[in-house]
Amino acid sequence: MTVASSSAYAKVGDLEMYYEIHGEDSGRRPLVVLHGGLCTVGLSFGAVLPALAGARQVIAPELQGHGHTADPGRAMTVPALASDVVALLDELAVGQADFLGFSLGGLTALEVAVRHPDRVGRLVLAATQYRQDGYYPEVREPDLGSPRLPGPADFQEMAEAYAAVAPHPERFQDLLARCSAAARAPLPWSADDLRGLRAPTLLVIGDSDFVRIEHAAQMRELIPDARLAVLPGTTHMALMRRTALLLPLLHEFLD
Repeated sequence: MTVASSSAYAKVGDLEMYYEIHGEDSGRRPLVVLHGGLCTVGLSFGAVLPALAGARQVIAPELQGHGHTADPGRAMTVPALASDVVALLDELAVGQADFLGFSLGGLTALEVAVRHPDRVGRLVLAATQYRQDGYYPEVREPDLGSPRLPGPADFQEMAEAYAAVAPHPERFQDLLARCSAAARAPLPWSADDLRGLRAPTLLVIGDSDFVRIEHAAQMRELIPDARLAVLPGTTHMALMRRTALLLPLLHEFLD
């Protein structure tokens, strides 16, 4: 499937924020896709973007310090990333959108939904937790031998994707350190924040993901009008590439 696509930069606070637009304006709410930590748009969503953009416009930014978007040196926090995304939507004159966030992008999408509920139509949180104990212990205190964690080939793929497009391709290790610090920081939500979400929400994890299945089930109970899908035989890094399982879920929920 071939869809129209373009890319540009928007001045968003202290960022020159890179973003892509895929598909045509169909009159429906656009879909904002937010990539995972250490990833580019293509690395997180390359497998699903053509199908998602076949029926609606997809807006795909790269977050602070990721991919084409240079890091201005400020603290990398979930609230700051979410503020950048809202400011980008303001710049693009998009009042409300649906959101699909993966991992760090899922945390960012959740923060947008909590702090700016009027901006979110439907919400897909992929591999997203709301408390730090939502991760398995071997993820919180990384055990590099765990099959849940990215392996050397995954890190090599992320480093190569970054080096291919980043303004400072030599800074991948800096990005790794900053993302690790952001991942260990306290998350800004309570159970009441989840109970107050207004957007219909789809939670998606793999059965061998970073996020504990029990934690995802708790989120499903807390969020009104939430659904939970656990993809079998799926790790964190494979989640957004499981197109045969994932795309029917996304189409049915977003449509």
